[in-house]
Amino acid sequence: MASTEPFQVLVFSRTKGYRHDSIPTGIAALKRLATQTSLFTVTASEDATLFNSPALHNYRAIILLQSSGDFLDPPQLEAFQDFVRSGGGVLSIHGAAAGMPSSEWYGKLIGAHFDMHPDPEPGSLVVADATHPIIDNKQPPEKWMDEWYNFTSHPAENPNLRVLLRGDTSSFRGGKHGEDHPLAWCQEFEGGRSAYIALGHFDEAWDS
Repeated sequence: MASTEPFQVLVFSRTKGYRHDSIPTGIAALKRLATQTSLFTVTASEDATLFNSPALHNYRAIILLQSSGDFLDPPQLEAFQDFVRSGGGVLSIHGAAAGMPSSEWYGKLIGAHFDMHPDPEPGSLVVADATHPIIDNKQPPEKWMDEWYNFTSHPAENPNLRVLLRGDTSSFRGGKHGEDHPLAWCQEFEGGRSAYIALGHFDEAWDS
């Protein structure tokens, strides 16, 4: 019989670059989801010393919540790699694409590195893969206010990525990826699983 014990999730929000004001709201929303579903428990931390192999193996998944800049040193990054290669799951949110800019491995884990964004404005989202369990046939709000991220490489050109959401580029300005502008995706990666969503700049995103 499968275990019904909730699994442990590390929500990590250390920043060494731009820091999003919405981080506390995001942590509160993730803790609320854990309580509502009883599927997982949340440990929220900005202590990078947790990134050692014995400590990380207490967690089934890590959520990188707006982690930016070089937030891990080389031994900590190596422990993170070991976690992923041992089957760990990683969900990276919005500003996490601006993390570890000098690490090619991290960019592949996320799926793409952040490049820039135009001024925030409302825009429209398009579901790219309604049948994936992450989407589960749900529809996004009619309008979404956010920073519409551009990336240093085109996510759609990465054959390992399964794109889940796109931006409707006719609804916002400043997109650099043409009509196909991925904003959320997932992948199997080096023995683990990784998912990324480029949305979540504002507090209001966490009420949706």
